[in-house]
Amino acid sequence: MAEPSPPKGAAAPHFIRAIIDHDLASGRLNHRSWAGFPSDARQAANQADQATIRTRFPPEPNGYLHIGHAKSICLNFGLAKHYGGRCHMRFDDTNPVKEDQEFVDSILDTVSWLGFSWEHEQEKNLYYASDYFQSLFDCAEYLIKASHAYVDEQSPEDMRARRGSLTEPGEDSPFRDRPAEESLRRFREMRAGKHAEGSMVLRARIDMRSPNLNMRDPALYRIRFAEHHRTGNQWCIYPMYDYAHPISDALENITHSLCTLEFEDHRPFYDWVLERLAEGGFLRRPLPQQTEFARLNLYYTVTSKRKLQELVSSGRVKGWDDPRMPTLVGLRRRGFTPESIQLFCERIGVSKANQWVDPSVLDIALRDDLETKAKRATAVIDPVGLEIENWPHGHRESCKAPWHPHHPDWGDRQFYCTASLWVERDDVKASAEKGFFRLFPGNRVRLRYGFVIECTAVDVDPEGHVLRVKARYFPDSRSGTAGADNYKVKGNIHWISADEALAAEVHLYENLFSDPQPDSGDKDWLSLINKASHRVVHAWLEPSLAHAKATEHFQFERLGYFVADRRLHRSDHPVFQRTVSLKQANR
Repeated sequence: MAEPSPPKGAAAPHFIRAIIDHDLASGRLNHRSWAGFPSDARQAANQADQATIRTRFPPEPNGYLHIGHAKSICLNFGLAKHYGGRCHMRFDDTNPVKEDQEFVDSILDTVSWLGFSWEHEQEKNLYYASDYFQSLFDCAEYLIKASHAYVDEQSPEDMRARRGSLTEPGEDSPFRDRPAEESLRRFREMRAGKHAEGSMVLRARIDMRSPNLNMRDPALYRIRFAEHHRTGNQWCIYPMYDYAHPISDALENITHSLCTLEFEDHRPFYDWVLERLAEGGFLRRPLPQQTEFARLNLYYTVTSKRKLQELVSSGRVKGWDDPRMPTLVGLRRRGFTPESIQLFCERIGVSKANQWVDPSVLDIALRDDLETKAKRATAVIDPVGLEIENWPHGHRESCKAPWHPHHPDWGDRQFYCTASLWVERDDVKASAEKGFFRLFPGNRVRLRYGFVIECTAVDVDPEGHVLRVKARYFPDSRSGTAGADNYKVKGNIHWISADEALAAEVHLYENLFSDPQPDSGDKDWLSLINKASHRVVHAWLEPSLAHAKATEHFQFERLGYFVADRRLHRSDHPVFQRTVSLKQANR
């Protein structure tokens, strides 16, 4: 896998960089060892860790990654690269009911597409929490023996009732003081499948009166008779995320465990687990340090996996890669580039303050990236026919335009002007209007890269919709000739010869939701779906686009940036997605 190309612009400093700088300067990270693979303190690590820091990107494989994950990916992999460290790719696959190999495959492909690699020289840092199931079980047995954990046989309802609230302390479980030997026996019976789901759990013994609800004897293991996508039916008890996560970090020698702000109240338990197991000789010091940052919230978007799943399963969108979705596979299909997403993440920065970002910021990053990359081409997406009345019968006039105005080495594209053209309906009015300088009877415009024409008539239907246009041209006005300077016009429109136009299917998108924060408060979020968020039009393209390859980007002049659809585009059936308009508009 290739190393990521750095985003445009200098990397901005932020508080996490300051923490890492301090840790390196203070010597906190000195004397770290690495066995070449994850290991606990009981296994000798025979060499110093050559990585200055270790971070990790640890998604649960229960859905597709979305734009919010991109911030975490860029942060973790970016910091590791900046400091000469390593970033591990780890799946926190501790809930077999919701997880699937489909999501694993998609996540790996997406992170790689985004430009990042978990491989460095001899290290192939791809891991799974399920790799550590036996180690997690052994640690749990130690916690029981050390009186730090117990098996609780209350019903789920009783456990909730005794948990207390933000203002009321919790109550001890009647099983809290059972002998360690009894809890150990029951835990091993849970492991052997002798008890039903929901009949008992393993809990940490901390403080049921703690003001932090996460410290009120949280669950460590639950019984779940479900087949795991990697371990099959080998296990019928599974560790809770808050228990497995810190141990996985420690086994992988992670130095900086970066989480979003909703995990801030979980940090005391994260530290408690690590300290208890380090005391027991299971984990090496220095222990991982958890740091929280603000998650990314995008207006007109939902990023809840549950809600994204509902959009897909209900058919309100056409799959996880629907170009209206905030999933990275959706953005990829829409035509967003890895570099534009990296640039976006760099620009929004990293802070402790909750962020709400307008989609226009993402659009601007995309335009900035595609401006120098995308070839130019001509398309008419709302066509109306134009006839040049004085055009010589059967004549074709060769025209050319650069593939890119700033890349002359890319050469030119060739096309013809003929008597019958397609032009944009928006470029035509039945009568003059203030500030409108394009086609209306008596007005002159230039056909881009072609001739000056004068509109002679506009036919409309009873509702006023333009049906067809008639014009005459000036033979001595062709662009690039001396005569072109004799004509001064304010309007410049794009066009395509009807004789050689390439028929295409073009998909146009706006925001999926009409409300800036569709899932806030008690809103009926599904009722806020924008019914005009997807429109398919039958367009005409210049003939050179017959050779466009799937995923190839173009700027359709005056219209925006478009990409040949990675799933549907064929040479005999061109399909393009509009990635972003040239000017900011409602997405």
